[in-house]
Amino acid sequence: MQLDLGTAPTAADADTLADPSSADSPSATSAADPRGSAVRTVLPRVDARDDGLELVFEGRLRYEGDQLLGEGGMGEVRLAHDNDIDRRVALKRAHPGMSRQALARFAEEVRTVGKLEHPNIVPIHDVGLDEEGRYFFVMKYVEGETLETVIERLAAGDREAHERFDFDARVHVFLGLLRALAHAHERGFLHRDLKPANVMIGRLGEVVLMDWGIAKPIGGAELPADDDAYQRRLVHTQHGAIVGTPSYMSPEQARGAPDLDVRSDLYAACVVFHELMTLRHYLADRPQNVPGQLSGAMEAPLPPVTDMPAWTHASQGPLPIEYVHFLRRGMQKDRDARWGSAEEMIHELEAALAGRVRVQCPMSLTKRVTREAGRFVDRHPRLATTLLFATPLTLAATLLTLASF
Repeated sequence: MQLDLGTAPTAADADTLADPSSADSPSATSAADPRGSAVRTVLPRVDARDDGLELVFEGRLRYEGDQLLGEGGMGEVRLAHDNDIDRRVALKRAHPGMSRQALARFAEEVRTVGKLEHPNIVPIHDVGLDEEGRYFFVMKYVEGETLETVIERLAAGDREAHERFDFDARVHVFLGLLRALAHAHERGFLHRDLKPANVMIGRLGEVVLMDWGIAKPIGGAELPADDDAYQRRLVHTQHGAIVGTPSYMSPEQARGAPDLDVRSDLYAACVVFHELMTLRHYLADRPQNVPGQLSGAMEAPLPPVTDMPAWTHASQGPLPIEYVHFLRRGMQKDRDARWGSAEEMIHELEAALAGRVRVQCPMSLTKRVTREAGRFVDRHPRLATTLLFATPLTLAATLLTLASF
């Protein structure tokens, strides 16, 4: 794919973009047709010579490449090369035939991500039109694999995956996702489509939340849903349409509730975390169709804490009890019973990683006592040693005294 941002559309583009002067054109509300702006490389190539430097201005196409990275309802993502900065980038290009509504959503995605500058959210570098008159935006290319692929490898018993992603490492991955959500929620946005396929794990371990195509301001109005691209992101029910992926929806999102808040995103995040830790989806036993998944999201509870086989996968040991309690709270059907914010969840998980396990059952009590006993030994080694030897002697003396009666 060669992306010439300055090439004017040909007659063949008539079915893709309407007349800019038309009220139905994506460009109708702009002061001028943006396709007239020629954007090519502006930086010169620098050639070192014996007699000095030579600057060669080539005016090449800015973005070139043709490797498909992914495709969805709103467009396709391809790997491209930025010839000005000399780096690989990810280029999301809208599907042809974009309507006014689709363009509005595309523009909102660009501006939403543009407002969310955070290490765990993929940044946008540029936006433009290609030689076919199709809108695109350019993002940082994250070399790595999706969380969906990581879970598949773990569930298959991949030894390398289990060595790299033990339980603690998986918690750190989830913390990256929570930090992205904390920032988005603080800026007033809901993601609404959290799932493993939308989380990238970079080659250096970075965690990036992607695909903000159906994000919306908290409490904001829904954009019109009459364009084909957006229809592909809708789930149609007998009561109307809801937005998102049924298997990862909160109960209120599955019901089509209009008053979603941050707890809806946090429920979906916990569904992702549950799948990452247990290597099975909590609705795997439900019918694998839209009605079955929606009813499961609204009704199916997690197994009780005491049902440890349900929290254990054949390829790994039992899930640590502190994370069982964490998930049980995070996936309550009553949103008032869940975690209230991403920051609260981050604090809880960081405490668990540090060994400060919240006491919620006999197992968590045992872990907490063991941890505190270890800290006591570290702080008072001589006293701990004395108690270690004194305790059996004290116990023996007590038994002898009792036996004499």
